[in-house]
Amino acid sequence: MVAKLKDVAALAGVSITTVSRVINNYGSLSEKTINKVHEAMRQLNYQPNALARAMQGKPSKFIGLIFPNLKNPFFAELGNEIETQLFSKGYKTIIASSAENPEIEHEYLNMLLANQVDGIISSSHNLDVEEYNQSSAPIVSFDRYLSDDIPIVSSDNYNGGRMAVEYLLKHDVRHIAVVVDEDTSASPTLNRLQGVLDKLTEESRSFEPLNLKDIDLAQTFPGIYDGVVASNDINALEIASVYRQNGKRMGEDFFVTGYDGSQVIQKIAPFLPTVVQPIPEIAEKLIETLLKRIEEPKSKIENVILPVTFNK
Repeated sequence: MVAKLKDVAALAGVSITTVSRVINNYGSLSEKTINKVHEAMRQLNYQPNALARAMQGKPSKFIGLIFPNLKNPFFAELGNEIETQLFSKGYKTIIASSAENPEIEHEYLNMLLANQVDGIISSSHNLDVEEYNQSSAPIVSFDRYLSDDIPIVSSDNYNGGRMAVEYLLKHDVRHIAVVVDEDTSASPTLNRLQGVLDKLTEESRSFEPLNLKDIDLAQTFPGIYDGVVASNDINALEIASVYRQNGKRMGEDFFVTGYDGSQVIQKIAPFLPTVVQPIPEIAEKLIETLLKRIEEPKSKIENVILPVTFNK
């Protein structure tokens, strides 16, 4: 049987009004009373109705997260970091993976809005989702352009691209392949490729762009390439594996750079040179920006770019 407000009040030995005030953090109450109510809620497994709270004009204390996928360790770690930091601020999260599918993302976005979340953090890859332009809910984006009115938090893609190429050039590679799997919109990720192009142009070096969707890694590599700028860490490790299967030695016969630098990749593949995105700082800025948007819906909020490092 589902516990009700009156059951919590009876177990805690207080009035229904007092329980409501504890849940809504309203008014002055003693620490003893607050603890009694929370303990009663825990024993009864009582969950406040977030939708009912939202319909009464109160914060639901839920934040929605939309990621393209959780297979990439970077997004898994970022989601976990956001969830942990939000929890410390009294919020709970609903995490949705769009599977890089516009239809799935459409359904998840509508679900989050229908459940009256207080705000949404999205790292959508499906830039044609019209709901982002029409939504009245506070939204902040990670690394993706979604709308003129939606602020973006990103890491320094441009310098990340330059760092990756600088590593290859330092090792005197002759034939460079640049793997591309990002969108070609106005999103910040495009700056990563621009950083690569600018650095190679400055050094008067040519390269071969390879669209990940159009190539078979096992048939493309090693080929003539002794240097590869991969699109992310997983892609870099897959390419390195192909080289090793062909008798090539990483760091001697070929060089490859990754991107993201999640903790799990740095632990299982410490040999991989990669651009490291600052996950805790990204999560902090995303939350800070979203909470500001929630508190001041009409305010102009500037985009944020955080520095990256290179782990070699």
